[in-house]
Amino acid sequence: MLSRRCTDKWGQLAMMLAALAVAGCGGSTAVKGPDEPRPSAITTPELATDVPPAALTMFEQAAAAMAGGDFLEAELRFKEFLMQYPGYPGAYVNLAIIHASNGNDEAARDSIDSALALQPNHPAALNQLGMLLRRNGNFPEAEAAYLMAVTVSPEYALAHYNLGVLNDLYLQRLDVAIRHFETYQSLVGEDEQVSKWIADLTRRLAASQRTANAAE
Repeated sequence: MLSRRCTDKWGQLAMMLAALAVAGCGGSTAVKGPDEPRPSAITTPELATDVPPAALTMFEQAAAAMAGGDFLEAELRFKEFLMQYPGYPGAYVNLAIIHASNGNDEAARDSIDSALALQPNHPAALNQLGMLLRRNGNFPEAEAAYLMAVTVSPEYALAHYNLGVLNDLYLQRLDVAIRHFETYQSLVGEDEQVSKWIADLTRRLAASQRTANAAE
């Protein structure tokens, strides 16, 4: 059984990596461009009583390399982790993030599929699937993946963020985009850039409704 110290360290690691979700994996300020969602968070392994403390060290080393931008080292360490502890979907999700950052969508999809084979409702894996589908122009399928992520984990902020991006830029559902951006804000706190998008979307939606009323 994991010691209290190890359990506490898992929690500390989760908090550290959750912060990286907002700042981006490299720690720099993340600003969404006109056609690209924000980087995904590094995913922590799920707690289990049969994981020895050595697993924590291995995962911490891989996560630290990933957070530092050394994706080659991180990839090697996550693969080493999975050789010994293959039952952890979060490690596959992190490999998917690495592969996607390298432009290797096929390897990213394989890693996502491996994560979902272990846990079909894994929210981070579903979020990564949505991002991959969006990049390839499969917008309805991307929306379905994101929606499943927020259904199983309503407080999963990145999926709400990506739903906002998808509905704003690709599906042209301004009201839905506003709703998901507002949910994202409520979960992570005030984000100045997202606040500007919400204000712009609100103005556009009001203008569209005035035009529709005038045409009646």
